[in-house]
Amino acid sequence: MSGKALNLLGLMRKANAVMIGETDTGAAVRGQSAKLVLLASDASDNARSRAKGFVYGRNIPLITVPFTKEEISDRVGKAGCSMAAICDIGFANAFMQELCEVDNEKFSGTAELVGTAYEKHRRLKQECRTHELNRKNGKRRKIQ
Repeated sequence: MSGKALNLLGLMRKANAVMIGETDTGAAVRGQSAKLVLLASDASDNARSRAKGFVYGRNIPLITVPFTKEEISDRVGKAGCSMAAICDIGFANAFMQELCEVDNEKFSGTAELVGTAYEKHRRLKQECRTHELNRKNGKRRKIQ
């Protein structure tokens, strides 16, 4: 089961939807493109405190994944990464769904938060698409 989540990390890396390492994660959080911050299970105390500092005061979930630095590094192709930021809400939602299959009790709350954000993003995208079609076709709102 956890293999699917790790494979998804590799796919995110190829799609350029994940920032790997402390420096890139901090930049993604400060740039407000991070949707979810991941921390390896064997991350150092310094890395944990830096990650908590990155997300402090922001509405970005921070989770400790059940993977070691080695397992994550093998999938993303970067050595010694203990921290990552997922920058795409669709990938973040899929990743959290896979983690819920591994340990539902631990990750269900965060999965619900990310799922709600994903649904909001999807709904707004659909409304924007409909609006553009209406502008293109000349539809107007009827005043009553």
